[in-house]
Amino acid sequence: MQSNRLQRSLRATFTGLAVNVFLSAAKLVAGVVGHSHALVADACESLTDIFSSIIVWRGVVVAAEPADEDHPYGHGKAEPLAAAVVSGILLFVAGWIVIEALHNLGHPRPAPKIFTLLVLFGVIVIKEGLFRFVAREAASVASAAVRADAWHHRSDAITSIAAAMGISTALIGGEKFAWADDAAAMAAAGVIAWNGWQLLRSTFGDLMDTAPDPEIRNEIRRLAETIPGVARVEKCFVRKMGYQFYVDMHVEVDPQMTVLRSHEIAHEVKDKIRATMPAVSDVLVHIEPLGIAAKRQNQTPNNQHPTSNIQ
Repeated sequence: MQSNRLQRSLRATFTGLAVNVFLSAAKLVAGVVGHSHALVADACESLTDIFSSIIVWRGVVVAAEPADEDHPYGHGKAEPLAAAVVSGILLFVAGWIVIEALHNLGHPRPAPKIFTLLVLFGVIVIKEGLFRFVAREAASVASAAVRADAWHHRSDAITSIAAAMGISTALIGGEKFAWADDAAAMAAAGVIAWNGWQLLRSTFGDLMDTAPDPEIRNEIRRLAETIPGVARVEKCFVRKMGYQFYVDMHVEVDPQMTVLRSHEIAHEVKDKIRATMPAVSDVLVHIEPLGIAAKRQNQTPNNQHPTSNIQ
């Protein structure tokens, strides 16, 4: 599964990389020759896509490396780190486009050439198709980094749409409406910044070990309680590492149960969860005698909390 996931992630990343190299060159040449600042800004945004794809590629490769002595939980955090860098690039590009558009807004210049509009139509179709392909692969392999790369492609399609609108206005209105080209670039920058911020927020959640969807935790608890001998799941904590989940849970059993039997139950719980939920990489099960946790909680004064927790 790990090998197939890596191959699919890299296929999506390299496909986007190859397409971006071609489109960046085409848009840059067309923008310079056709006197379109929006198209030049769009080309620069595509150039950042190239660097983003390289970052995602390295993040996915590093995340696929097995656990070692220095990283006993694996290298899964490399993916959200790569996604965070890509999100930062999106925000930087948005700011750069706004600054350049504001600088050029008051300077008279010729209206864009009509062929720049034709170039943009082709770019929009290609980029939207690329977004859908990469987003589908990101969802199937549950990769934050590949998902960020997909949205980078969508932001490129959005900037192209905005640039096409600006160029169309400038072509219809003539030189006195040439400012529409720069206005379109700023509008596109706003959309890029919003996408970058949304991606950054979700990425920080992975980096800060934010609890995943409650349904995942509820399903883990339900599976554990189906094991004969499990009286109750007292605690269940789930955190995400890359595309995998790590579970820490306290399971209550009969206080008179032998150590051997409680040990067997702990393994049955772990094996059941991992077999049913392949995304769960490991489960740490702590055995508690039934009722002890509640008794300990009742004995704790209202203004105090237990100072230790046996793991």
